[in-house]
Amino acid sequence: MGHGALGMGKKQGSREQRGEELLPCPLPLFLSLIPLIFPYPMPNSQIRIYTQKEQGSEWLRRYRGCLPVFACVLGFTETGLIPGISAAGRTPEDRKYTACADAEFLYYGAEHKAQYPLPPLAAGASPVLISRAVFESLKIPVHLFNAGLPQAPAVPVIDLGGTPAKCLSGGNALEITTVHHLLEQGLIWGERLAANIQQGYLIIGECVVGGTTTALAILTGLGIEAAGKVNSSHPVCNHAQKWALVQAGLERMKGDEGDEEDEGDKKVFSPSSPPSLPPDPLNLVAAVGDPMQVVVAGMAIAASRSCGILLAGGTQMLAVYALMSAIAQAYGLSWQPKEVVVGTTRWVAEDSTGATVDLALSLSKGSSTEITATPPLLATVLNFSDSRYPQLRAYEQGFVKEGVGAGAACIAAHLSQDWQQHQLLTAIEAQLERLSLVNY
Repeated sequence: MGHGALGMGKKQGSREQRGEELLPCPLPLFLSLIPLIFPYPMPNSQIRIYTQKEQGSEWLRRYRGCLPVFACVLGFTETGLIPGISAAGRTPEDRKYTACADAEFLYYGAEHKAQYPLPPLAAGASPVLISRAVFESLKIPVHLFNAGLPQAPAVPVIDLGGTPAKCLSGGNALEITTVHHLLEQGLIWGERLAANIQQGYLIIGECVVGGTTTALAILTGLGIEAAGKVNSSHPVCNHAQKWALVQAGLERMKGDEGDEEDEGDKKVFSPSSPPSLPPDPLNLVAAVGDPMQVVVAGMAIAASRSCGILLAGGTQMLAVYALMSAIAQAYGLSWQPKEVVVGTTRWVAEDSTGATVDLALSLSKGSSTEITATPPLLATVLNFSDSRYPQLRAYEQGFVKEGVGAGAACIAAHLSQDWQQHQLLTAIEAQLERLSLVNY
């Protein structure tokens, strides 16, 4: 409920008109009501905090003025090729190359003649325009990692030796040996990246088409009630389609593990009945995950021991956070949850067709793993209502929303350079203008 909805009802006239004595609102009472009325810390901030507000505010204070390092982990799941599953590319054929195209634009910018051009979208523009605008302007170092793509991107990239995932509905998305290898690579690179960060933080972003569906599968498999709460690149989230795929994949996984008592009496996963015993988290990724998830989990676990971590995304990074906790618990890995926050866009955090905040809160209740706590969920208040480009205004209708670290990039711009809305909009529109000139 927005603050404009407060005090609704039939007007009775002012208190002076009714002869009532006006008493000043006690300041402590007013201050205690602010978090109920406005997102934290205050409505004019460029960053909103939706969960774990004190911890989130402390994290922002700690890293104000610091320039981050950005690591983007590219991955692929054949889930993303299902018709209608994602809007990150107009056709399944387009979506095969989305990660390569985003990586190329992020690294080289608009003027570069791309081997993999940005794919056409039903509406909107790629979120990589937002990320590139910030990283180019602020000269933020970018490291690209290939966790498992069908083809190599045409950019300098660190190949982690992974593979693309098969569709999660089969319950056999990745080889378990690949998952273990990718976790090890994530741990190694997290430590390496953090070693070069002095008193700063690491942003870890992703590009996986269909990744909110694999995220739903991981969350559900860990016993977290996530159905109906995730986001998508569509203006109205395709919850039923996602849930049907997740049910199929988790049932297959359960069947493959020999847990079914009777082939004719298959257990159907429902939002209110997650699996009673959590599987090994790496087996879960192998069954219904994608290669990015385990790499980012390992990277963030290792790097959190010595620097701040901003997980760049919404649904997908909440799933990664849950996975981090489950992996750390199952394999006895040390990490620092207080150093980790999730950062996204307002379009994700306040998506009326999902329930991102509720999903974040769900991590700490009702899950069958002892997840330490809900992470702080942050979002940039970036707004495209006044943009002169219809492709950007489409974000305000719910298209695209997030990707390739877009929300976290804006958070970083505000933290390090105190950028405001107009500076972000100017830089992002300049990217789109340069791209349109090149495409003429």
